[in-house]
Amino acid sequence: MNVNQSIPPVPPFGQPQPVYPGYHQSSYSGQSGSTAPAIPYGAYNGPVPGYQQTLPQGISRAPPSSGAPPASTAQAACGQVAYGQFGQGDVQNGPSSTVQMQRLPGSQPFGSPLAPVGSQPAVLQPYGPPPTSAQVTAQLAGMQISGAVAPAPPSSGLGYGPPTSLASASGSFPNSGLYGSYPQGQASPVSQAQGHPRIQTPQRSAPSQASSFTPPASGGPRLPSMTGPLLPGQGFGGPSVSQPNHVSSPPPQALPPGTQITGPLGPPPPMHSPQQPGYQPQQNGSFGSTRGPQPNYGSPYPAAPTFGSQPGPPQPLPPKRLDPDAIPSPQLNELPPQQKTRHRIDPDAIPSPIQVIEDDRNNRGTEPFVTGVRGQVPPLVTTNFLVKDQGNASPRYIRCTSYNIPCTSDMAKQAQVPLAAVIKPLARLPPDEASPYVVDHGESGPLRCNRCKAYMCPFMQFIEGGRRFQCCFCSCINDVPPQYFQHLDHTGKRVDAYDRPELSLGSYEFLATVDYCKNNKFPSPPAFIFMIDVSYNAIRTGLVRLLCEELKSLLDFLPREGGAEESAIRVGFVTYNKVLHFYNVKSSLAQPQMMVVSDVADMFVPLLDGFLVNVNESRAVITSLLDQIPEMFADTRETETVFVPVIQAGMEALKAAECAGKLFLFHTSLPIAEAPGKLKNRDDRKLINTDKEKTLFQPQTGAYQTLAKECVAQGCCIDLFLFPNQYVDVATLSVVPQLTGGSVYKYACFQVENDQERFLSDLRRDVQKVVGFDAVMRVRTSTGIRAVDFFGAFYMSNTTDVELAGLDGDKTVTVEFKHDDRLNEESGALLQCALLYTSCAGQRRLRIHNLALNCCTQLADLYRNCETDTLINYMAKFAYRGVLNSPVKAVRDTLITQCAQILACYRKNCASPSSAGQLILPECMKLLPVYLNCVLKSDVLQPGAEVTTDDRAYVRQLVTSMDVAETNVFFYPRLLPLTKSPIESTTEPPAVRASEERLSNGDMYLLENGLNLFLWVGASVQQGVVQSLFSVSSFSQITSGLSVLPVLDNPLSKKVRGLIDSLRAQRSRYMKLIVVKQEDKLEMLFKHFLVEDKSLSGGASYVDFLCHMHKEIRQLLS
Repeated sequence: MNVNQSIPPVPPFGQPQPVYPGYHQSSYSGQSGSTAPAIPYGAYNGPVPGYQQTLPQGISRAPPSSGAPPASTAQAACGQVAYGQFGQGDVQNGPSSTVQMQRLPGSQPFGSPLAPVGSQPAVLQPYGPPPTSAQVTAQLAGMQISGAVAPAPPSSGLGYGPPTSLASASGSFPNSGLYGSYPQGQASPVSQAQGHPRIQTPQRSAPSQASSFTPPASGGPRLPSMTGPLLPGQGFGGPSVSQPNHVSSPPPQALPPGTQITGPLGPPPPMHSPQQPGYQPQQNGSFGSTRGPQPNYGSPYPAAPTFGSQPGPPQPLPPKRLDPDAIPSPQLNELPPQQKTRHRIDPDAIPSPIQVIEDDRNNRGTEPFVTGVRGQVPPLVTTNFLVKDQGNASPRYIRCTSYNIPCTSDMAKQAQVPLAAVIKPLARLPPDEASPYVVDHGESGPLRCNRCKAYMCPFMQFIEGGRRFQCCFCSCINDVPPQYFQHLDHTGKRVDAYDRPELSLGSYEFLATVDYCKNNKFPSPPAFIFMIDVSYNAIRTGLVRLLCEELKSLLDFLPREGGAEESAIRVGFVTYNKVLHFYNVKSSLAQPQMMVVSDVADMFVPLLDGFLVNVNESRAVITSLLDQIPEMFADTRETETVFVPVIQAGMEALKAAECAGKLFLFHTSLPIAEAPGKLKNRDDRKLINTDKEKTLFQPQTGAYQTLAKECVAQGCCIDLFLFPNQYVDVATLSVVPQLTGGSVYKYACFQVENDQERFLSDLRRDVQKVVGFDAVMRVRTSTGIRAVDFFGAFYMSNTTDVELAGLDGDKTVTVEFKHDDRLNEESGALLQCALLYTSCAGQRRLRIHNLALNCCTQLADLYRNCETDTLINYMAKFAYRGVLNSPVKAVRDTLITQCAQILACYRKNCASPSSAGQLILPECMKLLPVYLNCVLKSDVLQPGAEVTTDDRAYVRQLVTSMDVAETNVFFYPRLLPLTKSPIESTTEPPAVRASEERLSNGDMYLLENGLNLFLWVGASVQQGVVQSLFSVSSFSQITSGLSVLPVLDNPLSKKVRGLIDSLRAQRSRYMKLIVVKQEDKLEMLFKHFLVEDKSLSGGASYVDFLCHMHKEIRQLLS
């Protein structure tokens, strides 16, 4: 067969987007409009694309096999140029003369000795025109069929090539590069398929702009940076090439003159009986050549215990090809000594989050994201970009799991991709983007549709010369009020469209009329009440003194409207242990007055006048009170506390003052005093992994939910600061903050010297942030879909209205949509989120966000317009809610099944036909397996021995209202090397993958996940670096667990401290620093965040999970 012949065309379902002509959407190639056909990411075990259907006469085809399970995820998919691609004409692979493919007779299969391999039909997925011969040759350049030249097969009839192996850079990392990414101009490997001859053609190195993707090729000539001798049995031959992605050598009978064959034959690999499930020896990304032991890296990974059953004893290789699923991963201790080098997939050959993030930054971080076009997928959350609102809401307010939704419910069910939007209605914008305009329509109020009550927006259609408009959500025709009338231009658009935010922008605000207010009267400005636990624990730790000192200055920074000179918010103070103390701080008093309420069963507020006051008017009295509180309770021996009565008291005070507001509660212990809401210690680790585990996440008593409901009705939001020394039942105490739209902060074993920076920083940010009070949110959709499910920190008394006593700029509400009718490709689908709230100044407002999405009849269009980060945000919230009612294992299994169904549907309906031995992933979803594995391994779904029940409940409620950027870094932490980039560089150092393999003991790394911040110091860091950063002379003198770096006047110290400050500024909570030394006991905690590795709690490594995922997909396909 002629390698250079053109390929039969495949239906072109991937046209470039109309917005950017010739620009493949999310194409990471860096070339505009390269039409190189996408091959599925160096398809595992796949042959060179181009071996299609017909064979030249006289060459027999080996029977297709199921092939080995893949490891490098499929890179290409709908319409994108894969990493392993070169643009058309970039590379000429070999001489232009035709090279005839020869095939050995089926009785003499040729393969890598360590893995069964299978021949596969073609894997080529062109979108658009059929590829030219230059493109096919380019694809050949992207395939590595095996590095070593094959010796003649032994006479037994079973042929083994030499065992190829890879001296990876991942142990000592001489040339791992800054990102652990792929050298420019190299292509991804594809394994040798059984029955294919090995071909080796001379190559030119690719031009550097081709975004290509190569792990070092197994067995090829070693690059200088890869040190160490050839491993036993490794063949070394073939012409020297300038890059390690050469296509492999021809069979012995077709060797070019002068080629040498070196290296003994490898022994046959250990095999297991076909009946046993599990997965096969892990190989490098191509799943063809197997990876040898890595330098400087101790033991190979055994398979994750969660997946795969007990392996059986090794058996001799049967003459037939095996189903790859029949080869369990051997556990180390069950192997004979000579087989203990477990062969692994090359981690560089599977999709890298770091690479995807970096490519998106390079491709999409430079141009503004203009929202004028329907259904555009925005840049990733990890990319810094400017948004220009031209009719659709900014992705800072709304992100969707897919921007192209199926037209029918059947199609949606088939794909299993959840249709959801993560909405952050009050998101804070960067300084160079304008806040939403405020529109005042006077007494008539905002214009709405009479039938569905949707608000005026850019998608409404004006008709009859502008006298009427047709609602874009329900198609109802409405009259335009005379005061709103305007003529239309020749395109049917109002001539004042660009003067009115509601006709030209995706996000804007309306001032609400009195009809939108409670009891038809405008609200009073909100109030803040500080409620301080003064029991023995709180006094002993110094918390009360620290808090009172801070409040004196913090009260000057209460949130205020735009240009207001002072905040309109009033404040009040309560202290409590078993009883409550209210304080009168009226400005006319010389000293504050205390009133004690000891009847906690029937809570009431003993004073109205003087409890809630203006800070400036009562400053002297407030300062006096804050000075006295720590002294008054200094000798207390009261250890018991109440909880529910404290919130009741705050709510009653707001009710009496007829205003909404927020309670700041500072609490230290389990409320065991006799009172409503009394709790008992029910912490029981024995329930983990049983059917009763879900009770650990449920509240102990219904009193907390009832109380939360009353708080929401009053517009009373609770922010809870916890300082526990032991179990406090976070699952129960967090119910009220959760249902009122508040926040929970937890400082276990609080000590002033270690934790004050973190606590005070969180408190300042919490008190100062802009909040909307007494809010109601409704999401309207155009005909065909409707909102069916909601996730977040809020209360719902019906099926449509999300009620929030308070909502700040960090909180999101996640909404899932389902079909209730057929959608139309022409008109697309519309969402409108309307939030009615009271501002900090007491103004009633409506904030509106609109978003138009595309609709599709082809599954490929759905898969080409998904956003994995949003999908993971939704799936994590779905799972974290699931643990309230289902066993954790069932929740994990549901996630794995759903992910497998999504990917199997893509494989079946969108990918070109190819052997089941290849894992092919959609380009937009190639990180779904790695991210989903991180969710599955998280503390909520798979806790390690050191994770407390309270920690799990805390994280569970925290993730529920996280935005997409927060879940992204929370589940896949950032790992930044500190000494790789030049000291004078002010930019953030490029991240590396979260795996122990990426750590070099001569470097230091910062790791952050939005809540934790670690500085890992390698044991052989240069002495000068240690001195510059820690002011000690050697590694051994660094204090492990240090939380503050010394302030030193040298470039390195300034750079690292500056980087830590900038990381903290990006996150909504203060991250306390922990210095971790290599080989120190704290290192176990640090390694917990290296999420690509196997976890101590039994979570799979990325590589193992990928194999498991592939097995699940194959089961679904078969």
